[in-house]
Amino acid sequence: MTNLFSTALLLSATPFFAAAPLPSLDEALASKLDLWGEAAMAQPNGASYEFFAPLLPPPRYVNADFRHYPIVLSAPKTTVKARLISNGSGVNLRGGARSWHDVGVPFTFRVGPDEYVFGTIPARTSEPTLADGFLPIVEIRYQHTSPVQSEGAVPLTHLPAARTPEVYRLEAFASTDAAHAESGVVFTQFSLAQGIAGTITVTLDDRTPITFADKKVLNAAGEILAVFEGDWKWERGRATAKLTAQNSAALAIATKPLAKNLVAKFDYTAQRAACAAEWRAILAGGMSVQVPEPVVNDAWRHLVVQNFALIHGARMHYSAGNQYDQLYEAEGSDAALALMQWGQAAETRRLLEPLLDFTRKGLEHHQAGFKIGDVVRYYWQTRDAEAVRALRPRWEKEARLLVETRTGPHGLYPPGRYAGDISTPAQAIGANAHGWRALRDLGAMLRELGETAEAERYLAVAREFRATVLAAIEKSTRRETSPPFIPSALLSDEPVHDPIMHSRIGSYWNIIIGYTIGSGIFPPGSEQENWLPSYQEQHGGLFLGMMRSGGDTFNFWTSEHRVNPLYGTRYALDTLRRDAPDRALVSLYGMLAQGFTRNTFIAAEGCNLEPVDAGGRMFYCPPNSAANAHFLSMLRNLLVQDCDLDDDGQPETLRLLFATPKRWLEDGKVIAIDRAPTAFGEVSLRVESKLATGEILAEVTLPERNPAKHILLRLRVPDGWRARSVQTGARDIAVDERGTADLSGLSGRVNLRFRVSRE
Repeated sequence: MTNLFSTALLLSATPFFAAAPLPSLDEALASKLDLWGEAAMAQPNGASYEFFAPLLPPPRYVNADFRHYPIVLSAPKTTVKARLISNGSGVNLRGGARSWHDVGVPFTFRVGPDEYVFGTIPARTSEPTLADGFLPIVEIRYQHTSPVQSEGAVPLTHLPAARTPEVYRLEAFASTDAAHAESGVVFTQFSLAQGIAGTITVTLDDRTPITFADKKVLNAAGEILAVFEGDWKWERGRATAKLTAQNSAALAIATKPLAKNLVAKFDYTAQRAACAAEWRAILAGGMSVQVPEPVVNDAWRHLVVQNFALIHGARMHYSAGNQYDQLYEAEGSDAALALMQWGQAAETRRLLEPLLDFTRKGLEHHQAGFKIGDVVRYYWQTRDAEAVRALRPRWEKEARLLVETRTGPHGLYPPGRYAGDISTPAQAIGANAHGWRALRDLGAMLRELGETAEAERYLAVAREFRATVLAAIEKSTRRETSPPFIPSALLSDEPVHDPIMHSRIGSYWNIIIGYTIGSGIFPPGSEQENWLPSYQEQHGGLFLGMMRSGGDTFNFWTSEHRVNPLYGTRYALDTLRRDAPDRALVSLYGMLAQGFTRNTFIAAEGCNLEPVDAGGRMFYCPPNSAANAHFLSMLRNLLVQDCDLDDDGQPETLRLLFATPKRWLEDGKVIAIDRAPTAFGEVSLRVESKLATGEILAEVTLPERNPAKHILLRLRVPDGWRARSVQTGARDIAVDERGTADLSGLSGRVNLRFRVSRE
């Protein structure tokens, strides 16, 4: 039977553009090189979503009784959040395992007169989809043929009649109405996408007595647990509705019980429209990006939406509904700053104070570097001097810590935790390198603010400290490998990790070494600045451009082979800084195709690489705000980079479209960016490819608030083409062999005509 809803993927499928058979999954896992990533770069025009998507089934399963991943439903920034199970089986179902929190009363959805749980048979269940591709209004379909019992006087010659199976449609979203949002009210509607008659049944797993009256389910205190809209009947402790091709049935589920005297209008259609309008308004307040790849456009929009849903009041939580439903310094900073990069600076300002107040024993220096870095990056993008002054008591305390507590051996910080999960004491390279960066950047910011004496004090400490850290790195570096291996625990007995995944410590080295890469401790252009990323690339640190993890631990993962993509952010951004776009695109598309769920763009801290079955892989405690930020940061920097290339702590260079996929400039395609915030002010551009007529047209509105010293625009054209020159008005501008034009000195709105031809 043809199965319209099958989620199975053939692991042996030939990838898009594959010129030769790829290595098997086992061969790819055993290699020190990212074999599939290398193969992606070798495809015409480089890595692509189409190349990566067929290689593995997506993340799908979690270590919970509901097994299929949850979709968090929440109004923006509220503290009460619901979960819809992604196979449609229910809302707020219990996880069972201690890593999952119970949220509200569980509601289970059943279909047909036989009351089969929605989504029980995966092959009959659709992948969840989002309204318009990105709104948090989720639709799931399930095919279930109503059973027929032949009773009474049935002719002996009776033959079965041809029947069309029912396809049930479930749609759910969280109310954004103020009266409902803080109770996590989820509106759910059932209808038939196919068939003429069906039955939907809703059961509750409540541990206290419940009653049904006036189409409301009440708990023992008389509070409202659910309100039903439509022709529902209450029978045997459950609600049942009959569906036809013309009608639907809806209910509103309260994650936190509503007051019994609440008077509110539970109108599904009106609530849905209000929800869509609220989320569209949030997106309209930030940067807008349109690229010629719908999956990318849907992804960035939904990830911004999803991270607003994961904000817990004024705290950027790592996840929701599980043990990660809390604030973490590094990961929370990444999520907050990604929102800022996408034009949501006012929200980032709200999130800064909890991040500055956060502390965790044993990671004080690591955290201090992030806290100061957050303030500095916020300042350069917004030039909000008042915020710097208002936050001064918080960041100044961290600065004193970094200046005054270099009491460890060799002038470094005293030993702290090797990593968040590893309590082994170590003089961590990341804490020291990041501490230097924080002091240097703080000095540069204060100099810009006119606090010359204070700025020079921090800059002098930073200059001396950088030399100290580099000396410790030099003494710690192991040169028996190529490239040399730099341990995370400086001046210690940490062994060379080769291959990196040989042990748990090797796995954690891979996860945390990115903080050192991101610190920029090695001078730009030096041989040493390539050692760490090259070591990861050549000794087993990457898979599909994502950070590998694992080693000798299994537990909830069921496998030793996995990736923790969010910890690859600094690796990916460093490839962009060093102008290696092909590797950055492997990270972007590897994450998009295999780090997220299909259609719903939900990620976790990590996911298995070995499939559980043909339908999916395990991942741990989704969703994850920092994983979302990982993709958002990569995409923003493919398009817009405000860089400090002269290594003085102050951005001076604006680079536009430096790493876009070459397919985005095929004939007739358009790239448009509106109101992209940068350290120099907002920039907008529109680029239209007209390869057929030998030209590409660009309109750029350059930032004028704080003009950049250098402005560069690059057109990465498809293989076989080359940009030859560019003209603006009567002025000709040279274009280098990579399609880069120097627009330095131009201002305001600039129209450019690039001449392109085949090579």
